Amino acid sequence: MGQKREITEKTSLFYLAGPMFLEMFLNILLNNVDTLMLSRFSENAVGAVGNANQVMNLLILMFGIISTATAVVVAQYLGAKRYEKMNMIYTLVLIVNFVFGFVLSMLLVAAKGPCMQLLRVSDEMMPDALAYINLVGGFLFLQACYNVMNQILRCNGHTKVGMYISLVINLINIVGNYLFLYGPLKFLNFGVKGVALSTVTARIIALAIALLVFYRFGIGKISLKLLRPFPGKLLVQMIRIGLPSAGESMSYNLYQLVLLSFVNSMGNDAVNARIYCNSLISFANVFSNSVAMATQIVTGHLVGADNEDGAYKRVMDSLKMSLPITIGLAGINWILSPYTLRLFTDNERIIQIAFWVMLVDIVLEVGRCLNMTFVCSLKAAGDYVFPLLVGLLTMWGLGATAGYAFGIVAGIGVAGVFMGTATDECIRGLIVMHRWRSGKWRGKSIVEKSRPVEIGENEKGR
Repeated sequence: MGQKREITEKTSLFYLAGPMFLEMFLNILLNNVDTLMLSRFSENAVGAVGNANQVMNLLILMFGIISTATAVVVAQYLGAKRYEKMNMIYTLVLIVNFVFGFVLSMLLVAAKGPCMQLLRVSDEMMPDALAYINLVGGFLFLQACYNVMNQILRCNGHTKVGMYISLVINLINIVGNYLFLYGPLKFLNFGVKGVALSTVTARIIALAIALLVFYRFGIGKISLKLLRPFPGKLLVQMIRIGLPSAGESMSYNLYQLVLLSFVNSMGNDAVNARIYCNSLISFANVFSNSVAMATQIVTGHLVGADNEDGAYKRVMDSLKMSLPITIGLAGINWILSPYTLRLFTDNERIIQIAFWVMLVDIVLEVGRCLNMTFVCSLKAAGDYVFPLLVGLLTMWGLGATAGYAFGIVAGIGVAGVFMGTATDECIRGLIVMHRWRSGKWRGKSIVEKSRPVEIGENEKGR
């Protein structure tokens, strides 16, 4: 198995969260650089790429059916020191996500027109949105494979790898965007197509580096021979683990698409205000997100090692640290927004709309921090159905209806749509926190401790 980095109750949270924080920060920087460069090129291009990414994010979340299961199963089995199945698991998840990703990529390219029409994308934005999906959407399977490899590396303790990869792809994107939009390749008049080419190139390199590190560190091996006979029962079990988790994420993205359709009906200024706000908001939640993901890894290892009391305490300690920092970051974000928004646009109407959205976001981030911390931990402990059920109830019962009522009916606009999201996040956050504190997640570990078992035996009768 090569280098093993054992993760225990004493493992520093910052040992895992620090690199993931930098990785996500760099990814956010990448998205903001794309938005900034595009905003100087054309504000219609910003809206076009934003709408296209909203659809592609939905597919990326569908890839999470397997990658989420990978995080749960690998972490718990490593925690239980059950190494005998790891290579088969690594091979299975990579191959399945490649095939699944390729099929979905082709379907997206074929259905791109109806998807954009469903979102009510304006005629001015439509050509760029379709061009972006053709390239980035057609190669979306690369992201499916990379997501799996990154989960494998993280669960084995190599969280710094994703950080370094993010740095590399940031540089590739910045250079590529400059060349096509403003530099020597500007004469090609590629515009959004050039940005898409930069993104695809970066994803190819990211996957190549992840595979190289996987073998270089001796984490395991990937071979089709390990799938003979094909481990169908293992795949079914992993789908059963990943489907509720990914289902919650997919529901959230569909819910965001509905909210986006509300905003699209308010005009192009509202669309761009939402995109610029999301760019700034991502900086406010990156800390709590990285802490939640690190806590998920530790929780999986502790539950796998039959240390549920340690897992409970670790999660509560994580919340005490991340919540006040998240609120502080969101507050600073709002105070600075009149100045930071001018990095993207000089349109005073957009800045005014965005200012009130950033104020609402302070409340929204409280709920989002609760959700990320407890939902990630519940999944890691094997309690993966409950977050889906709660998410479906609050997203559609509260978020969408309140967003429509505040944003459209009451005429508050984009800030009203965000008020609906804040209502959903806060109520859902309190519910999942109660679930964790009640201890109903205990005893749902994937791994039995008495004897080696096939993944899947524990789920019978659950």
